[in-house]
Amino acid sequence: MKKNIYQLIILIVAAFCLQSCLEETPRYYDFESYEFSTLDENGGNWKPILVANPSQIQLTAPQAINSAAYQAELAEVKNLIAGMTASEKQAVEYWTSNPVIRWNEIALEMAAKYNLIPGPNADGTYTLPNPANPVGPPAFPFAHPPYTSRMLAYLSVAQYDGLILAWHYKFKFNRMGPYRQDPNIRSAYPENGLPSYPSHGAAVAKVSKEILTLMFPLEAAVLEQHYQEHLQSMLQAGINVRSDLDAGIYIGEEVVKLAKARASTDGMAKAQTPKTVSDSIANVAFERFGWKWQNQEIPQRPVGLTPLFGQVKMWHVPTVEEVRSGPPPAIGSPQYEEDVRELRRYAAHMTLEQRRIANWWEDGLGSYTPPGHWNKFAKLSIVKNKLNPLRAARVFAYMNTAIMDAGVACWDTKYYYHYPRPIETIRGFKTILGTPNFPAYTSGHSTFSAAGAEVLSFFFPSDAQRFTEWAEEAAVSRIYGGIHYRFDATEGTKQGRLVGTYAVNKAKVDGLF
Repeated sequence: MKKNIYQLIILIVAAFCLQSCLEETPRYYDFESYEFSTLDENGGNWKPILVANPSQIQLTAPQAINSAAYQAELAEVKNLIAGMTASEKQAVEYWTSNPVIRWNEIALEMAAKYNLIPGPNADGTYTLPNPANPVGPPAFPFAHPPYTSRMLAYLSVAQYDGLILAWHYKFKFNRMGPYRQDPNIRSAYPENGLPSYPSHGAAVAKVSKEILTLMFPLEAAVLEQHYQEHLQSMLQAGINVRSDLDAGIYIGEEVVKLAKARASTDGMAKAQTPKTVSDSIANVAFERFGWKWQNQEIPQRPVGLTPLFGQVKMWHVPTVEEVRSGPPPAIGSPQYEEDVRELRRYAAHMTLEQRRIANWWEDGLGSYTPPGHWNKFAKLSIVKNKLNPLRAARVFAYMNTAIMDAGVACWDTKYYYHYPRPIETIRGFKTILGTPNFPAYTSGHSTFSAAGAEVLSFFFPSDAQRFTEWAEEAAVSRIYGGIHYRFDATEGTKQGRLVGTYAVNKAKVDGLF
């Protein structure tokens, strides 16, 4: 009896420890403002992604520092600093000297909030989220992994292009911030010596607010509040005057126009298909290979998740066929049977560590999805290496575009082969995780993660081994969870690495080196 009670206590403690180890929704990372490791005075010459070249967006010269207009702006800054409330002081501290990180965190919070799969109606039918009626029900969007990868890609690219333009004009006009013009004004952040006109923070704030409002229309009021607080914080931090902000906002507006134009024609609007198209895709796969994936939900959802995401425009890969994985093992083949035996072994003899890995990487409903995990890793590396906002945006831009491209490649492969999940093909098999609503091959976790690791390894080579290990852990987590075969994960990892090299090759010729 005592032995049984002891074993029960062990199980309860283990379950508690397991739960405490699970990845949580991202909260704001507590880091202090830091002095940038480099200023990148030539950063304005780097190659943007959306903008053809910096001269495409013209910015007028600022007022002279001895002009009456500029002196009035300095007076405004001094008055705002003198009258700061406690909450305004907290806002100055919160936004820090690298606001790219803060807007990325806000994006991840919203991804987690909207990562809720629409449930069935009372009659067993399903209604899809509709951007024309975001209130729903169901509310728009459903921030699943493909949606989140695309959101983060557009956000990061817009931030990066906006900052290249800001850097271009900063060092062209070379007007320093208020704390350099008036001895009575002190900077709340380390004095990194960046010119203040145009405000890079305002450019980041503008593009971030607009892109996130496009992606999460029901959050418009919240985003506007963040935006206004961010703008005010830069005045009260003593790093910008009003005309600095106005110039940064203008740059942001022009970049957003380009981002929205691309997004409106990239094919995402057609990614979620009607049932007739979905059935046609499945039937073509069945004719080719003799199998097709079928949703196991009750009631059965009529269409898988975004069957045509594989046709969305990619950022760095010329055509999706270049990165489509080869065919998976035939059902019943020796390779298939070997992987079935492996899944059965894990199901029968799951260790606590394997279960922890499966759960930590689950990234299911209410999480910031696999792309969010890699944005967290990028953020930690950015702060560790004290990157300035331009370099931080560069990391996010190339990583998130690679991750989106990996998602497009993965989804193309998924619906081309339409390979069934283990619970469909292995009699009596059960998973420890919920089975996703789309085909198995290749593994999305593996593909997203390998692409993210490839790009981060390029930017932070001293940590390359760690990134590789995390990507491999993400891949094997899906095998432990019972929702992927080993070949799903192995081929997904290869596919993600291949896609990641396209982004790295673009980064190598963007002007930094």
